[in-house]
This record gives sequence, C-alpha cells and structure tokens, in this order.
Amino acid sequence: MIELTGPGLLQVLSTLANPHRLRVVAALAAERNYVSRLARSLGISRALLQVHLRKLEAAGLVSATIEVSEDGKAMKFYEVTPFALHLTPEVIADAARTLDPGSDGLDRELEADAR
Repeated sequence: MIELTGPGLLQVLSTLANPHRLRVVAALAAERNYVSRLARSLGISRALLQVHLRKLEAAGLVSATIEVSEDGKAMKFYEVTPFALHLTPEVIADAARTLDPGSDGLDRELEADAR
C-alpha cells in the first residue's frame, strides 16, 4: 500500500517521474515478467532495468517473487502492485503537513535522475 504522507508521496511521484520507470510499470501492468525478457522487450540493459526495478519496488509500485523454472533455474518475476493515486489539493496539503522542512532527502535523487 502506498503511504500518502509527504515522504511517501514524494517517493512515488519522483519514482514515476522517469520515462523508463513509466515504461516498466506499463509493461508489467500488461503481464508479469522476469528481468531478462522484460529488458529485451523494453530495449534496455538488464543492469539498467534492475536499477529502475529497485526504485519501483522501494516505492511500493512493483513486487517480485522468485520461481524455479523446469530446468532448475531461479527466475525473479516482477509484477505491478495494485495501486491508485487520487491527488487533490487537499490530499497534497495533508501530505505536505507531514514533511520535515529541509530534510526530505529527495533533492539529490531527483538531481541524479535528471542527469
């Protein structure tokens, strides 16, 4: 469940503010998938995909399970965690009241994502 406190809302919004992560969520909304196949379908490297999947998982937007294939290989499957965000000025005002001024810690992450 996505927490709509100030830090939780900032984490979700900053996580979704990346085009690669939006594409990952869109692909996983269609079907759950494992890293190699998902990377091929999105046209990005597995290493880059795993960076994005970690951020999506930390924000509560995707989840992963490990399954063993018929040939004994462990495969990590990802799927979208059901979520719905209903943003209104009131929801944002309530979330903003939970922020600790000057210590949100997301400025560095947003700057890194912008690069």
